[in-house]
Amino acid sequence: MEDLLAARSQMAVSLGFHIVFASIGMAMPFLMAISHFRWLRTGNPVYRDLTKAWSRGVAIFFATGAVSGTALSFELGLLWPRFMEHAGPIIGMPFSWEGTAFFLEAIALGLFLYGWNRLSPWIHWSVGVAVGVTGILSGVFVVCANAWMNSPAGFAWVGGQAVDIDPFRAMFNPAWKSQALHMTLAAFEATGFAVGGLHALLLLRRPSSAFHREAFKIALLIGSIAALVQPLSGDRLAKGTAVRQPVKLAAMEAHFHTERGASLILGGVPDAEGKRVRYAIRLPYLLSFLAHGDFQAEVKGLEEFPVGDWPPLMIVHGAFQVMVGAGSALAALGLAFLFLSWKRPALLADKRFLLAAALATPLGFVALEAGWTVTEVGRQPWIIYGIMRTRDALTPMPGLVYPFLIFSAVYLFLAVVVSWLLLRHIRAVEEIHA
Repeated sequence: MEDLLAARSQMAVSLGFHIVFASIGMAMPFLMAISHFRWLRTGNPVYRDLTKAWSRGVAIFFATGAVSGTALSFELGLLWPRFMEHAGPIIGMPFSWEGTAFFLEAIALGLFLYGWNRLSPWIHWSVGVAVGVTGILSGVFVVCANAWMNSPAGFAWVGGQAVDIDPFRAMFNPAWKSQALHMTLAAFEATGFAVGGLHALLLLRRPSSAFHREAFKIALLIGSIAALVQPLSGDRLAKGTAVRQPVKLAAMEAHFHTERGASLILGGVPDAEGKRVRYAIRLPYLLSFLAHGDFQAEVKGLEEFPVGDWPPLMIVHGAFQVMVGAGSALAALGLAFLFLSWKRPALLADKRFLLAAALATPLGFVALEAGWTVTEVGRQPWIIYGIMRTRDALTPMPGLVYPFLIFSAVYLFLAVVVSWLLLRHIRAVEEIHA
């Protein structure tokens, strides 16, 4: 049991660290491409400088993501050999395609960084767009593999072995579209508000800076659009989860009893023994509507499933509430930004709005980490939902607490290095635009 906890903790740390850099790699190149496009169209040197500054940030995050992603691939084989034994032939295709997308992204990024004054302007811009497209494809392919773990398809399970394998059906399983869309929007939302919040903080220090003002507008525009579209994506994902993983949906809402016209629960503390939620706010009929599009639809409760198949309720329910709360706050801020941009653009420079944007800097990644927690912890105790339990996929190698400590130290070191490089980069940009 101790080794299982160490292995799961190691994967939690690794995925939680890597997903930040993966998300930035999906979204940041498009911010860069927008500023580059504006420079080519207007000739304003502010956009050229902004493109160069952001491209160096992309390079830093790309290099760190490459290291953390490589470590993750080793961890899968080290910690979960039985999973890899059965899953490898089934979902090897999206992982191989992810590797191809990653190498194309590396090539495109190298061409972009060294293509200034060497490539024709619009070809150079196209290469920058290619960095973003390949980054999104890389993320989508990985999500396809994760979606398969939540919604297994493309094989038959006979006598503890996978037979009749169809890699295409496995990759394009019933959950891949909704999960990929939700993850991509989350990446743009988190990155947009993080970058916008950073430039808002710098604008509070230097209100007259055209460089930070334009960066702030571009980043918040992207983040705001993603934040307002994300609830629609979340609704689609929730409806799919209600069908494919009803126990996960019940854990997300701490929904203990099967009922029609089920209430949506906001907040609260789940009491597994008493099968109730303390201190919660209930919105009648809304859970039935969100899960099935019908206010009177029946929603299965946790009581329908063996207790041994319940995910950790406190973690899943709490993470879901954090995700929804942080996402709602960003959607409200995004709506305010779009309204002010349309009706009262001068108020975007108001100190109160800039302070609100600066305070929201981490919220997107808080929501992202919470959502990933819901996805992964909500699937427990299964590593392949309904097929293989996590404990059965664990390596027999003892002493897994030691790799956990070693890998955690590596990620801590990487976090320190990245923070130092970013601070150094920000100071250099500030000196240029002082």
